[in-house]
Amino acid sequence: MNEKQPRELIDLISHLDKERAWLLEQIDKGNWPEFRLELAALERELGQLLTRVADEIDETN
Repeated sequence: MNEKQPRELIDLISHLDKERAWLLEQIDKGNWPEFRLELAALERELGQLLTRVADEIDETN
């Protein structure tokens, strides 16, 4: 992997984490009540995925 790829991957993870936080905020505000359970599950899974990827990056650096 070249030096540019890890930086781009870290930036992508950061962007996705911000989007995940926004989604959680919207769920907490009561938006999309008909999809609340599915969106909450998606938010949790995305958070777990981002944590695993970030950990993998840390281990390889």
